Amino acid sequence: MKISHGALSFDYKDGALRRICLGEVEVIRGIAYLVRDRDWGTLVPQITRERIEPTQISYQARFESQGAALVVAVVIDFADGLSFTAKAQAEGDFETNRAGFTVLHPITGVAGAKVTVEHCDGSSRTAEFPRLIEPWQPFQDLRALTHWLGGWQITCRMEGDAFEMEDQRQWGDASYKTYVRPLARPWPYQIADGARFDQAVRLSWQVAETVAPPLPSTSASGVFPQTALVITAEEARRAVERPGDLELVKPQRLLCHFDATRHGLAELRAFSVLQAVYDAAYDLELIARCDGDLDAEFSGHAKNLAASGLQVASIMVCPSVDRQSTPPGSAWPPCPPLTDVYKAARKAFPDVCLGGGMVSFFPELNRKRPPVASLDFVSHGLCPIVHDASDHAVIQTLEAVPHITASARAIIGQRPYRLGPSTLAMRQNPYGARTIPNPEGARLCMTDDDPRHRGDFGAAYTVGLAAAVVGSGVQVWTPAGLYGPRGVMDWTGQSYPIARILAELAARAGAEVEAEVVPHVFARLSFADAKITTNLASYVRTELA
Repeated sequence: MKISHGALSFDYKDGALRRICLGEVEVIRGIAYLVRDRDWGTLVPQITRERIEPTQISYQARFESQGAALVVAVVIDFADGLSFTAKAQAEGDFETNRAGFTVLHPITGVAGAKVTVEHCDGSSRTAEFPRLIEPWQPFQDLRALTHWLGGWQITCRMEGDAFEMEDQRQWGDASYKTYVRPLARPWPYQIADGARFDQAVRLSWQVAETVAPPLPSTSASGVFPQTALVITAEEARRAVERPGDLELVKPQRLLCHFDATRHGLAELRAFSVLQAVYDAAYDLELIARCDGDLDAEFSGHAKNLAASGLQVASIMVCPSVDRQSTPPGSAWPPCPPLTDVYKAARKAFPDVCLGGGMVSFFPELNRKRPPVASLDFVSHGLCPIVHDASDHAVIQTLEAVPHITASARAIIGQRPYRLGPSTLAMRQNPYGARTIPNPEGARLCMTDDDPRHRGDFGAAYTVGLAAAVVGSGVQVWTPAGLYGPRGVMDWTGQSYPIARILAELAARAGAEVEAEVVPHVFARLSFADAKITTNLASYVRTELA
């Protein structure tokens, strides 16, 4: 629902505000009261007593988890400025990682721009929103932020506790996120039965010098990367029985997932058998144990690889513990220095192209930066449903992709760069003990099964991602698996719309391409022999010409 009052307008849905605009300028991307469980899953509230009046919205939100509940009375007043207040009370001892307000600042026209930061003790200073992605919180102990955009001066005041900001572009979100309760405090934590607490976010604004809002368009040119599909040993065995399945897309490369904490010679042999059926470059994604003698471990991997018969084009090594994120204020898990890990891997595989980085996402790479001199390439993945799984938010992540690739380039320099797996649904959750089940097929954060991947939305998002990657120098991208909820087809061989798109893109690896992304409007890839255009507003049409 779009609501307007004077120069102010915003979208209201499910108790949250999105696209808060003054005139035509989006000055705040969103304000929401969110509650996270111990795995950082977002609890979906039951909203009752909702009233929408000319200058006020009110409702009650009930968040339930593990037999307890947090009940929150909300009032959003926009008669003069905008005030979003929440009064919460626990029913039972309520466990949570975070309960309270989140404020999102947009990135277009804001990244690198001036901001006045007011701290909880009343002191203030002038700073800048980070241009390259910050691995840790750029601003802490926050009470208010004042920024300038499109001819407006906007102040966002936050009450009820200490807030801090994280650079959400790390996860693909097109925003800087200011949230309540510093991560340095313990989590999960309990809100005692009957405990009450209040919070508020208040926006005020005034006209500043007139500045035209920036055009939210990204264009770039370059060479289109090779396309890879990620496969498991189980998928390899199925593909041997159905060799035509890989011919549907004809990827140049297959990324073979091998977890040394669970897999062994049998899994390597499954990939080797497939190699006899389908000709491609086989890259091994090696999740290494790294919990003992490194030379002994990697020599064992080399022995098994030789025994399997699998001929690999490259090996990407990631210590098992690095699959999980280490948030600010948390202790890093035991792990040998990465220089030692890669040295042992190089010794065991002296003639193989050796890669490193993270099998998870850019935040983990940004926070634990690899010794790039030890590597032949660096890789990380993407997932657009870490924080917000709505259609609008997923498409917004395309704005952040050039920020991610530019920040990765600042870390790895001219080392070859690979991106992926980068799938709509999450294959493994670095921020909790599990991915979130999704039996009802909802728009759900951190789920391993997002139904949109199997439809036109998944095809549209993939075209947008392909366009957003152009110009980054990425040499290989891995936008899907072969089968299942993140694949190009189901287990019976029924293909999804994404398969047709990837077949066209894979056929043009190494070709010159011009790309343009206009957020929420369209994405276009222009090759010498074809144009691929997708509608990012309704996701219903992807055209090949």
